[in-house]
Amino acid sequence: MAMTLEDIAKQIGGVVRGDGKIEIKGASDINSAQEGEITFLSNDRYLDKARQTNASAILLSNQWKDIDFDVPTIAVDNVYESLAVILGIFGDSMPSKAEKHELSSISKSAQVDETATVGAFSVIETNARIGKKCTIHSQVYIGPDVRIGDNCIIYPGVKIYKDCLVGDNCIIHANAVIGSDGFGFAPLKDGSFKKIPQIGNVILEDDVEVGANTVIDRATMGSTVIRKGVKLDNLIQIAHNVEIGKNTVMAAQSGVAGSTKLGSSCQVGGQAGLVGHISVGDRTLIQAKSGMTKSVIEEGTKWYGYPAIDYNNYLKSFAIYKNLPDLQSRLDKLEKLFEDLRDRSE
Repeated sequence: MAMTLEDIAKQIGGVVRGDGKIEIKGASDINSAQEGEITFLSNDRYLDKARQTNASAILLSNQWKDIDFDVPTIAVDNVYESLAVILGIFGDSMPSKAEKHELSSISKSAQVDETATVGAFSVIETNARIGKKCTIHSQVYIGPDVRIGDNCIIYPGVKIYKDCLVGDNCIIHANAVIGSDGFGFAPLKDGSFKKIPQIGNVILEDDVEVGANTVIDRATMGSTVIRKGVKLDNLIQIAHNVEIGKNTVMAAQSGVAGSTKLGSSCQVGGQAGLVGHISVGDRTLIQAKSGMTKSVIEEGTKWYGYPAIDYNNYLKSFAIYKNLPDLQSRLDKLEKLFEDLRDRSE
């Protein structure tokens, strides 16, 4: 599809400088953009590259709106927010019309809205409900009594187990599993383990995005809850009875153990881990590879390391740690000097 620069600016609330009638057919990064595409500028390190770009237009921050470029520009307050809208325009892969593929299997008792699309080899079990304008791609499994809201996108290979609830405007990427059993086993006297039935479910509230190959376990009893606006990256493990607060984001390969509560608007770096049965306050920042081993009540704190400690303390400690060989050498010299002085005094 193609749009004029003026039309794009209207959708993002931007101000055009230059020819707003030019047609834009796509978007690309500043190095790869070609004629007919729009690129973006969000960092002054790329000002020179922006002047040399082959793109037909540039999306940029208001702070650079008065700079002359060789191509028209759109100035906005928030480049990344506007870029998300533009990429949504040109990257829209939604089917042109709703259809249920003849090779899909939809239970007679399931309720699939007439505006929803179901791909080939997807299975929708008994009493499941699919809302308006949902896209269920190929090879998706939706279990009995699952509820999926409106405007959701479920990518190939996703498995949603029975009784789980998915809100409106959710995106679940390929091969994610929602509602697998929580890791619950009772140790027996003979050293073996007896499985504890996991009879709860998973609730994804509105506007949640779940990355590829991420797993969210169902609760032992009650619900594992992912609150509104949460964004989970690929390869994340969320254990049973966990609660993730609204608008929290978690990077790849991070994990949360059972019954832990993570607050709202938190940020969790890649490969970070949280032990079970702790609570973490709102707006907590957990750096990559950190291990949270205790509850954090205070809001807005930063944590780093394993076990995780205050971020600034970690940086101070690491500054000492990396100099330990030199400090050891200096200590050895001081000990030698002390011994020499003691020998002389004797």
